[in-house]
Amino acid sequence: MNTAEAPAPPGGEATVAVGRALPRDPAATRGQTSISGGVVEKIAGLAAREVPGVSALGDALSRTPDAVRGVTVEVGRRQTAVDLEVMVEYGTPLREVAQDVRENVIAAVERMTGLEVVEVNVAVADVLLPGEEPTDQEPRVQ
Repeated sequence: MNTAEAPAPPGGEATVAVGRALPRDPAATRGQTSISGGVVEKIAGLAAREVPGVSALGDALSRTPDAVRGVTVEVGRRQTAVDLEVMVEYGTPLREVAQDVRENVIAAVERMTGLEVVEVNVAVADVLLPGEEPTDQEPRVQ
């Protein structure tokens, strides 16, 4: 068997077999991964916007950035919960849109983060009327 000398640790010698891997712990046990609430908010917000009938998240006067407007989350070590406020296009069945949002958000968050989504609460905050555009206007008074 070929051996190559490795630097000796203090108080001893070390030799390593060439061409053979040393037994090591699996990578999954060599550290921790943490996922911030902001990451989960962005994933949930983007997944909700993908659903047909959703015109916007949150309300138009919010000063929160678009990616997380209308999205709040609680994140634990293995689980997360999501609350969403959505604006839905007029004429769209609200309960169907809410169910589609729930399914899409759960699938996206679980797939991308590995966290179990224990609940997704969807609040329909407004209805977008025909010819109306969702606005991001500043309030007239501050």
